Amino acid sequence: MYIKGVGMTKFGAQQAPSQELIYEAVNEAVYDAECSLDDIDAIVISSIDSEKNGERQRLFPNVVASILRKKVPMLNPTAVCGGGGAAIWTANRLDYGTILVVGVEKLLTTTTMQTTDEIMMAAERIYEQAEGMNFPAENALVAQQYLLKYGATSDDLALVAYKNHQNAYNNPKARFYKKEVTLKQIKSSPVVASPLRLFDCSLSVNGAAAAIITKEKTDIEIAGSALCTDRLSAFESEDMTSWEASRKAAEDAYKQAGIGPKDISIAELHDAFTSVELISYEDLGFCNKGEAKNMIRKGITNIDGKQMYLL
Repeated sequence: MYIKGVGMTKFGAQQAPSQELIYEAVNEAVYDAECSLDDIDAIVISSIDSEKNGERQRLFPNVVASILRKKVPMLNPTAVCGGGGAAIWTANRLDYGTILVVGVEKLLTTTTMQTTDEIMMAAERIYEQAEGMNFPAENALVAQQYLLKYGATSDDLALVAYKNHQNAYNNPKARFYKKEVTLKQIKSSPVVASPLRLFDCSLSVNGAAAAIITKEKTDIEIAGSALCTDRLSAFESEDMTSWEASRKAAEDAYKQAGIGPKDISIAELHDAFTSVELISYEDLGFCNKGEAKNMIRKGITNIDGKQMYLL
Protein backbone atom coordinates (compact mmCIF):
# COMPACT_ATOMS: atom_id res chain seq x y z
CA MET A 1 0.00 0.00 0.00
CA TYR A 2 1.00 3.61 -0.57
CA ILE A 3 0.33 6.95 1.12
CA LYS A 4 -1.68 9.23 -1.16
CA GLY A 5 -2.46 12.16 1.13
CA VAL A 6 -2.32 13.32 4.75
CA GLY A 7 -4.04 15.93 6.89
CA MET A 8 -3.88 17.14 10.46
CA THR A 9 -5.42 19.74 12.74
CA LYS A 10 -3.39 21.77 15.16
CA PHE A 11 -2.97 19.97 18.48
CA GLY A 12 -3.79 22.07 21.49
CA ALA A 13 -6.59 23.27 23.73
CA GLN A 14 -9.18 24.10 21.05
CA GLN A 15 -12.68 23.10 22.13
CA ALA A 16 -14.19 22.22 18.75
CA PRO A 17 -16.22 18.97 18.85
CA SER A 18 -14.63 15.78 17.55
CA GLN A 19 -16.76 15.98 14.41
CA GLU A 20 -15.20 19.31 13.44
CA LEU A 21 -11.68 18.08 14.17
CA ILE A 22 -12.22 15.03 11.97
CA TYR A 23 -13.75 17.11 9.19
CA GLU A 24 -10.76 19.48 9.15
CA ALA A 25 -8.18 16.67 9.08
CA VAL A 26 -10.03 14.67 6.42
CA ASN A 27 -10.53 17.72 4.21
CA GLU A 28 -6.80 18.42 4.30
CA ALA A 29 -5.97 14.78 3.51
CA VAL A 30 -8.42 14.67 0.58
CA TYR A 31 -7.00 17.91 -0.80
CA ASP A 32 -3.45 16.61 -0.40
CA ALA A 33 -4.38 13.36 -2.16
CA GLU A 34 -6.12 15.22 -4.99
CA CYS A 35 -9.09 12.89 -4.72
CA SER A 36 -12.64 13.05 -3.35
CA LEU A 37 -14.59 11.25 -0.65
CA ASP A 38 -16.31 9.33 -3.44
CA ASP A 39 -13.00 7.50 -3.98
CA ILE A 40 -12.91 6.12 -0.41
CA ASP A 41 -13.75 2.39 -0.22
CA ALA A 42 -13.31 1.87 3.55
CA ILE A 43 -12.49 3.83 6.69
CA VAL A 44 -10.43 2.90 9.75
CA ILE A 45 -10.97 5.11 12.81
CA SER A 46 -8.74 5.50 15.84
CA SER A 47 -10.50 6.92 18.90
CA ILE A 48 -10.63 5.74 22.50
CA ASP A 49 -14.29 6.80 22.68
CA SER A 50 -13.91 8.73 25.91
CA GLU A 51 -16.66 8.64 28.49
CA LYS A 52 -15.56 11.96 29.95
CA ASN A 53 -14.92 14.30 27.05
CA GLY A 54 -18.36 15.87 27.39
CA GLU A 55 -19.67 14.60 24.07
CA ARG A 56 -21.49 11.55 25.49
CA GLN A 57 -21.07 9.75 22.19
CA ARG A 58 -20.49 6.10 21.43
CA LEU A 59 -20.41 4.15 18.12
CA PHE A 60 -17.92 6.59 16.63
CA PRO A 61 -17.85 4.96 13.16
CA ASN A 62 -21.51 5.92 12.81
CA VAL A 63 -20.61 9.50 13.74
CA VAL A 64 -17.99 9.53 10.97
CA ALA A 65 -20.52 8.05 8.54
CA SER A 66 -22.83 10.97 9.27
CA ILE A 67 -20.07 13.58 8.94
CA LEU A 68 -18.69 12.28 5.65
CA ARG A 69 -21.94 10.92 4.22
CA LYS A 70 -20.25 7.60 3.55
CA LYS A 71 -21.79 4.14 3.70
CA VAL A 72 -18.71 1.94 3.51
CA PRO A 73 -17.06 -0.59 5.85
CA MET A 74 -15.67 1.14 8.96
CA LEU A 75 -13.45 -0.37 11.64
CA ASN A 76 -12.52 1.11 15.00
CA PRO A 77 -9.42 -0.61 16.47
CA THR A 78 -8.77 0.70 19.97
CA ALA A 79 -5.25 0.82 21.33
CA VAL A 80 -5.27 4.00 23.44
CA CYS A 81 -1.84 5.66 22.90
CA GLY A 82 -1.06 3.23 20.08
CA GLY A 83 -4.34 3.81 18.27
CA GLY A 84 -2.88 5.61 15.25
CA GLY A 85 -0.36 2.87 14.57
CA ALA A 86 -2.98 0.16 15.06
CA ALA A 87 -5.29 1.96 12.61
CA ILE A 88 -2.61 2.19 9.90
CA TRP A 89 -1.66 -1.47 10.46
CA THR A 90 -5.32 -2.50 10.12
CA ALA A 91 -5.91 -0.42 6.99
CA ASN A 92 -2.73 -1.74 5.41
CA ARG A 93 -4.19 -5.25 5.54
CA LEU A 94 -7.63 -4.55 4.12
CA ASP A 95 -8.33 -5.54 0.53
CA TYR A 96 -9.71 -2.21 -0.66
CA GLY A 97 -8.37 0.16 -3.29
CA THR A 98 -8.44 3.38 -1.26
CA ILE A 99 -8.79 3.62 2.52
CA LEU A 100 -9.18 6.63 4.79
CA VAL A 101 -7.43 6.33 8.16
CA VAL A 102 -8.49 8.92 10.72
CA GLY A 103 -7.69 9.47 14.38
CA VAL A 104 -9.22 11.93 16.82
CA GLU A 105 -9.03 12.56 20.56
CA LYS A 106 -10.38 15.22 22.91
CA LEU A 107 -8.44 14.78 26.12
CA LEU A 108 -8.39 18.41 27.26
CA THR A 109 -12.05 18.58 28.18
CA THR A 110 -12.09 17.67 31.84
CA THR A 111 -9.92 17.70 34.95
CA THR A 112 -6.52 16.02 35.08
CA MET A 113 -7.86 13.69 37.77
CA GLN A 114 -10.77 12.51 35.59
CA THR A 115 -8.53 12.07 32.53
CA THR A 116 -6.00 10.08 34.57
CA ASP A 117 -8.81 7.93 35.96
CA GLU A 118 -10.13 7.15 32.50
CA ILE A 119 -6.72 6.34 31.05
CA MET A 120 -6.16 3.99 34.01
CA MET A 121 -8.78 1.74 32.38
CA ALA A 122 -5.93 0.62 30.13
CA ALA A 123 -4.03 -0.59 33.18
CA GLU A 124 -4.30 -4.02 34.80
CA ARG A 125 -7.52 -4.21 36.82
CA ILE A 126 -6.69 -6.21 39.97
CA TYR A 127 -3.18 -5.22 41.01
CA GLU A 128 -2.68 -1.81 39.38
CA GLN A 129 -6.04 -0.03 39.24
CA ALA A 130 -6.98 -1.18 42.73
CA GLU A 131 -3.73 0.21 44.15
CA GLY A 132 -3.98 3.53 42.32
CA MET A 133 -1.05 2.62 40.08
CA ASN A 134 -1.63 5.24 37.38
CA PHE A 135 0.68 5.51 34.40
CA PRO A 136 3.01 8.25 35.70
CA ALA A 137 3.62 6.12 38.81
CA GLU A 138 4.11 2.91 36.85
CA ASN A 139 6.47 4.51 34.36
CA ALA A 140 8.39 6.09 37.23
CA LEU A 141 9.04 2.59 38.62
CA VAL A 142 10.20 1.44 35.19
CA ALA A 143 12.41 4.53 34.88
CA GLN A 144 13.95 3.85 38.29
CA GLN A 145 14.86 0.32 37.23
CA TYR A 146 16.31 1.57 33.94
CA LEU A 147 18.46 4.28 35.55
CA LEU A 148 19.77 1.88 38.20
CA LYS A 149 20.51 -0.87 35.71
CA TYR A 150 22.19 1.12 32.96
CA GLY A 151 23.65 4.20 34.60
CA ALA A 152 21.45 6.73 32.84
CA THR A 153 20.42 9.83 34.81
CA SER A 154 17.51 12.21 35.12
CA ASP A 155 19.60 14.61 33.01
CA ASP A 156 19.31 12.14 30.12
CA LEU A 157 15.53 12.15 30.51
CA ALA A 158 15.64 15.94 30.43
CA LEU A 159 17.56 15.84 27.15
CA VAL A 160 14.76 13.75 25.61
CA ALA A 161 12.18 16.35 26.67
CA TYR A 162 14.40 19.19 25.46
CA LYS A 163 14.85 17.61 22.01
CA ASN A 164 11.12 17.04 21.67
CA HIS A 165 10.29 20.60 22.67
CA GLN A 166 12.82 21.88 20.13
CA ASN A 167 10.95 19.87 17.48
CA ALA A 168 7.60 21.22 18.71
CA TYR A 169 8.92 24.79 18.57
CA ASN A 170 9.33 24.41 14.79
CA ASN A 171 6.08 22.50 14.17
CA PRO A 172 3.09 24.76 13.38
CA LYS A 173 0.73 21.89 14.26
CA ALA A 174 2.17 21.39 17.75
CA ARG A 175 0.77 22.88 20.94
CA PHE A 176 4.22 24.26 21.81
CA TYR A 177 4.81 25.89 18.41
CA LYS A 178 7.07 28.92 18.89
CA LYS A 179 6.90 28.39 22.67
CA GLU A 180 10.45 28.02 23.94
CA VAL A 181 11.11 25.54 26.72
CA THR A 182 14.66 25.62 28.08
CA LEU A 183 16.68 22.75 29.48
CA LYS A 184 16.82 24.64 32.78
CA GLN A 185 13.01 24.80 32.92
CA ILE A 186 12.77 21.07 32.28
CA LYS A 187 15.32 20.16 34.96
CA SER A 188 13.72 22.42 37.55
CA SER A 189 10.08 21.48 36.85
CA PRO A 190 8.07 19.83 39.65
CA VAL A 191 8.54 16.13 40.36
CA VAL A 192 5.46 14.13 39.33
CA ALA A 193 6.70 10.67 40.32
CA SER A 194 10.45 10.39 40.89
CA PRO A 195 12.51 10.41 38.71
CA LEU A 196 9.89 11.79 36.31
CA ARG A 197 9.37 15.55 36.37
CA LEU A 198 6.54 17.51 34.77
CA PHE A 199 8.28 17.80 31.40
CA ASP A 200 9.04 14.06 31.38
CA CYS A 201 5.31 13.38 31.05
CA SER A 202 3.34 14.12 27.89
CA LEU A 203 0.47 16.53 28.31
CA SER A 204 -3.09 16.09 27.06
CA VAL A 205 -4.23 17.79 23.85
CA ASN A 206 -7.14 17.82 21.43
CA GLY A 207 -6.69 17.14 17.74
CA ALA A 208 -7.17 14.87 14.74
CA ALA A 209 -5.10 13.43 11.90
CA ALA A 210 -5.96 11.61 8.69
CA ALA A 211 -4.19 9.66 5.97
CA ILE A 212 -5.39 8.19 2.68
CA ILE A 213 -3.68 4.96 1.68
CA THR A 214 -4.13 3.28 -1.66
CA LYS A 215 -3.03 0.40 -3.85
CA GLU A 216 -2.21 3.01 -6.48
CA LYS A 217 1.53 3.58 -6.63
CA THR A 218 2.70 6.92 -5.21
CA ASP A 219 6.02 8.34 -4.05
CA ILE A 220 5.50 7.01 -0.50
CA GLU A 221 5.24 3.27 0.04
CA ILE A 222 4.37 1.59 3.32
CA ALA A 223 7.34 -0.75 3.10
CA GLY A 224 6.71 -2.43 6.45
CA SER A 225 3.96 -2.33 9.05
CA ALA A 226 3.86 -4.59 12.09
CA LEU A 227 1.80 -4.95 15.24
CA CYS A 228 2.39 -7.05 18.35
CA THR A 229 0.46 -7.14 21.63
CA ASP A 230 2.39 -7.69 24.86
CA ARG A 231 1.54 -8.22 28.54
CA LEU A 232 -0.55 -5.56 30.26
CA SER A 233 1.57 -5.03 33.37
CA ALA A 234 5.26 -4.26 33.67
CA PHE A 235 5.63 -6.73 36.56
CA GLU A 236 4.64 -9.59 34.23
CA SER A 237 7.78 -9.07 32.16
CA GLU A 238 11.12 -10.76 32.81
CA ASP A 239 12.74 -7.40 32.10
CA MET A 240 10.87 -4.26 33.16
CA THR A 241 13.22 -2.14 31.06
CA SER A 242 12.14 -3.54 27.70
CA TRP A 243 8.93 -4.14 25.76
CA GLU A 244 9.04 -7.45 23.90
CA ALA A 245 6.13 -6.38 21.69
CA SER A 246 8.17 -3.43 20.41
CA ARG A 247 11.12 -5.69 19.61
CA LYS A 248 8.98 -8.25 17.79
CA ALA A 249 7.03 -5.64 15.83
CA ALA A 250 10.25 -3.90 14.81
CA GLU A 251 11.82 -7.17 13.66
CA ASP A 252 8.72 -7.95 11.59
CA ALA A 253 8.57 -4.47 10.03
CA TYR A 254 12.29 -4.52 9.16
CA LYS A 255 11.87 -7.95 7.57
CA GLN A 256 8.91 -6.79 5.48
CA ALA A 257 10.82 -3.75 4.27
CA GLY A 258 14.03 -5.69 3.66
CA ILE A 259 16.09 -3.31 5.79
CA GLY A 260 17.64 -3.12 9.26
CA PRO A 261 17.96 -0.49 12.01
CA LYS A 262 21.15 0.88 10.44
CA ASP A 263 19.15 1.89 7.34
CA ILE A 264 16.85 4.25 9.25
CA SER A 265 17.58 7.95 8.68
CA ILE A 266 14.72 9.48 10.70
CA ALA A 267 12.88 7.91 13.62
CA GLU A 268 9.72 9.44 15.09
CA LEU A 269 8.71 7.75 18.33
CA HIS A 270 5.73 7.85 20.62
CA ASP A 271 6.84 8.53 24.16
CA ALA A 272 4.22 9.26 26.79
CA PHE A 273 7.19 9.48 29.15
CA THR A 274 10.79 10.36 28.35
CA SER A 275 12.07 7.08 29.80
CA VAL A 276 9.95 5.21 27.24
CA GLU A 277 11.82 6.92 24.42
CA LEU A 278 15.21 5.77 25.71
CA ILE A 279 13.93 2.21 26.02
CA SER A 280 12.48 2.43 22.50
CA TYR A 281 15.89 3.32 21.00
CA GLU A 282 17.12 -0.02 22.28
CA ASP A 283 14.04 -2.12 21.53
CA LEU A 284 14.01 -0.85 17.93
CA GLY A 285 17.63 -1.87 17.49
CA PHE A 286 19.16 1.59 17.13
CA CYS A 287 21.68 0.73 19.85
CA ASN A 288 22.54 -2.04 22.28
CA LYS A 289 20.81 -2.39 25.63
CA GLY A 290 21.88 0.37 28.00
CA GLU A 291 23.37 2.56 25.27
CA ALA A 292 20.38 4.87 24.65
CA LYS A 293 21.85 7.45 27.02
CA ASN A 294 24.77 7.86 24.61
CA MET A 295 22.38 8.46 21.71
CA ILE A 296 20.41 11.21 23.40
CA ARG A 297 23.58 12.87 24.67
CA LYS A 298 24.71 13.21 21.05
CA GLY A 299 21.27 14.31 19.80
CA ILE A 300 22.23 13.17 16.32
CA THR A 301 23.66 9.71 16.53
CA ASN A 302 25.69 7.52 14.27
CA ILE A 303 24.84 3.89 13.44
CA ASP A 304 27.52 2.08 11.49
CA GLY A 305 28.78 5.35 10.07
CA LYS A 306 25.34 6.73 9.15
CA GLN A 307 23.64 9.70 10.82
CA MET A 308 20.17 9.27 12.25
CA TYR A 309 17.84 12.02 13.39
CA LEU A 310 15.60 11.48 16.41
CA LEU A 311 12.14 13.06 16.46
